[in-house]
Amino acid sequence: MKTLLRSFIPHSLNTHPGEWSRAALGACLGVLLSALLSRQVFGIDVTLHLLGPIGASAVLLFAVSTGALAQPWSIIGSYLVSTLIALLCIRLFGNTVSAASVAVCSAMLIMCICRCLHPPGAAVAISIVTSKTELSALGMQVLLPVMLNAGCLLATALIYNNLTRVRYPKPHLRSQASALSTTPPEHPGFSSDDLEQALNDAGAFIDVSRNDLETILHRTEANAQHRNRTDIDTARILVRNTQSLSLEHSLADAMNMLASQDGKYLPVLDAERKVIGIISLVD
Repeated sequence: MKTLLRSFIPHSLNTHPGEWSRAALGACLGVLLSALLSRQVFGIDVTLHLLGPIGASAVLLFAVSTGALAQPWSIIGSYLVSTLIALLCIRLFGNTVSAASVAVCSAMLIMCICRCLHPPGAAVAISIVTSKTELSALGMQVLLPVMLNAGCLLATALIYNNLTRVRYPKPHLRSQASALSTTPPEHPGFSSDDLEQALNDAGAFIDVSRNDLETILHRTEANAQHRNRTDIDTARILVRNTQSLSLEHSLADAMNMLASQDGKYLPVLDAERKVIGIISLVD
């Protein structure tokens, strides 16, 4: 029971408040511009029925723009697929709850096949099925307001995200410079094939690109290695080691001192006998 209750406690966000504000402002601009353009072309009734999916898409495109579900093909493909599926379900089942349910189910499956999974796409299908006199009545022409809203929101995200120094869209392959900056250590704890196997074993939706996930894991491993080498209890070192180094000692002095004792660490002290560094032997 405790484990179940703890699962409802949200994890802390690893983003800064400045990023929250940036994403919120971008979402506001995206929804506003899309709605104003849609109202001008198709009227207020059509626009209001599409605001729900557009608002949900805005959260993804501006707040988690690096996620796999927020890429350009995800929004364009999902809106297109969901619209066509909704029209087909209306023809088969009418404007009913059953039509909406089947539309969501079918849209999800087709989106997965087309690699454009985007949760607001399901909301597009429901909006079309439930708006009998506004969207459904347009028939195939409903593609025009749907795709106009999607295109306008996407264009806003492309401009705003990049102007605010958030690279969007996320490329499939890292550039050569980026690849060099995130090159894994010579003897990594895992290989690219290991990661591929782990993703296959998971068999679930993971809203992060494979390249980003690999980079995060390599950086985590590098941070752990750095911590293991530097996060040393200074008090224990000083107790165990009667010898210490000062800034006047040479590297040869350090090697001689390490050779004359069993320990692998020597503290480096300043003039006030404060530890300013540690010289260690790494296996």
